[in-house]
This record gives sequence, C-alpha cells and structure tokens, in this order.
Amino acid sequence: MPESVASSAHNRPVVIATLGTHGDVRQIIALALGLQRRGYPVRVLTSSNFAALIRANGLEFFPLSGDVQELLQDHPDIAEMRGASGILRKKLPEWARDWAAQGSAACAGAGLILGVGSASFLVHSLGEAYGVPVAFAQLQPLTESRHLPLMLMPNLRLPGRVSVALHRLLRFVGWQLMRPVVNGIVRSALGLPEYPWSGPDRSTLRVIYGYSGHVCPRPPDWPEGAQVCGFWQLPPSQRQPPAALQAFLQAGPPPLYIGFGSMTSSAAAQLTATVKAAVRLTGQRALLASGWGGLAAGEAAAVDDAERFCHLEQAPHDWLFPRVSVAVHHGGAGTSGAALAAGIPSVVLPFGYDQPF
Repeated sequence: MPESVASSAHNRPVVIATLGTHGDVRQIIALALGLQRRGYPVRVLTSSNFAALIRANGLEFFPLSGDVQELLQDHPDIAEMRGASGILRKKLPEWARDWAAQGSAACAGAGLILGVGSASFLVHSLGEAYGVPVAFAQLQPLTESRHLPLMLMPNLRLPGRVSVALHRLLRFVGWQLMRPVVNGIVRSALGLPEYPWSGPDRSTLRVIYGYSGHVCPRPPDWPEGAQVCGFWQLPPSQRQPPAALQAFLQAGPPPLYIGFGSMTSSAAAQLTATVKAAVRLTGQRALLASGWGGLAAGEAAAVDDAERFCHLEQAPHDWLFPRVSVAVHHGGAGTSGAALAAGIPSVVLPFGYDQPF
C-alpha cells in the first residue's frame, strides 16, 4: 500500500469494510495481514459467515449485515446477472438497517477506513461522520479511463471520450441502486445530509488496486490517487489438504482444475454433467470444486468417476494450483491471480460482472 495512504492511520486501527465473495474476502485478509506486518492494527467489517476465517488469521472481526453467499445460493441467477437489480432493491434495505451502528462500532478510534466493493458507499459516509480519512481498495480497475474498456463489455472498443462517458454512466447506475439505502437509511442514521442525485464527490478519491500492473497496466490518464499495487495473496496455507485429494493427485498426471468459486448456477447439475462429459472426451482427469454451487456437489457418479474425477468443495489455490495442469474457472480476481502466481494456463468461463474483463 502506498505510504501516503497507510500513514494516514498513524498506527491507529485501519478498518476494512467489504461485502463480497469468499475470493474477495481472502484477498482483503491478505491486505490486512500486510498492514498488520507494518504495525497497523486491522479490523475487518464484513459478513458474519466470514468471522471464523478472519479470526483464524489473527484479525479483529466486526459484523456487517448482508450475506452474499446466502443471496447467491437463494437466487442463483444473480451470479449470471439475471434479475439482480430487482432482488438487490429488496435485500439492500434489510441489510442496511444496522449498517450505521455496525460501522460506527468498527470505526471507533480508527485512523483510516478502507472501502471495498459495495461497502464503498458506507465508508464514504462513515468517514464524513467521524472525521476519519477514507481510501478504497478495489480488485478490478474501476477508475474511469480513455484507455480501458467497460468491465462488462471488454471486447467493445470505443473512442476514448465515449469510454469515459460509459464508465461514468455505469457508476451512476450503480449509485442509483444504492441511493435510497445510503441517503434514506445510512446517512439519516448518522445525522448526515443526503448526497445529491449525482452521488458523492469523487474528485479526491484515493484508490489502491489489488492486481498486477503486468496483467492490466495502469492507464496514463489515471489521477495520482489511483495506484496499482499487485495481487494481495495470503501466505502459503499450513493446513493439510484432505487425504482423498492428495491420493488423487498422486495417482496420475496433474489433473485439470474446474471450479467456479463463489458463483452459483440455477442449472448446476446440468452444468456439472456437461463438464464431466467434456472431460471424458479429452481423456483427462479432473478436480471438480463445487464452491458455493456453480457445480453440483452431489452429481451421480459414473463407473469411471473414482479414477477420473475428484469432487471437493474448495482447497487453497496456492497449494493446489502448482499441482494441476490447467485451471478452468470463472475469472474472479482471486482465482485469476492464483493461477498466474502458479504459472499455469487458465481457461475462463465468465458468469458475469467483472469476470469477462
């Protein structure tokens, strides 16, 4: 992290607020551990289903209402961007009722608040309410640029001014989704005036990006406050993988890894059957990681399954990926970074959102 951002904390706690997937949170934990090594106490404000993971890494956990895992598993079409806006308009007000109080508890005595993803709007308001410096830590390039395509349409090449205008339009659409929650619930509870229709002032934002500049170089028209810092990766896991997984790896050549992380699918069984049929055609062996439900964990085994397939929910990518031949995945930031770090090829099957980029 740039010293200009970290030094704002003056060794007081740094609060990192996020609502995201398992892969998102793992990268935020890696960032938090890096800050901790520099002497900054860190508090992570996020969903309760990540409490054990955060505490296991020696970090202080504070709950933030909103369970992305439950949301995706209850509404699997959201992962493929079908009906997301309508569902979020119903869920966000339920989640946001306690955000001001939860954020206030986490930010007591803090020296810096870092907002990640959908928690960024909350962080804006908390910083304003308590006079605490704010910065943002993002996993995808969100700062507008003439040199970057839209994340949702990376193959659409447009003139620079048009690209900038579309970046702003997309950001505005996201703000309109959050505006009733931020203005009507969060800022009201914090005793703050409503943001204007156009949203909060972004002219002085400081953003650090957790991906490699070799993968996506920093555009020359970005402001000084937007910096690319490299992938945030956890130290190698000390946990021993399941014996069945180790035995499968040792029983033959490096297999394929096929998994879609935190993504869900309304047709997981059909997708799993298709994947397995494709693997059989290649004559390869494969690890199938069900994650949050992109692949079906309980799909009926064929006669050759025990030798050809190994089913698992998840495994540490830093340990597993050097032991496989190819990673077939959804293109999430964390999985993509892990495959690059392992030096193995990726085949990306994006579900939606930032993954096509």
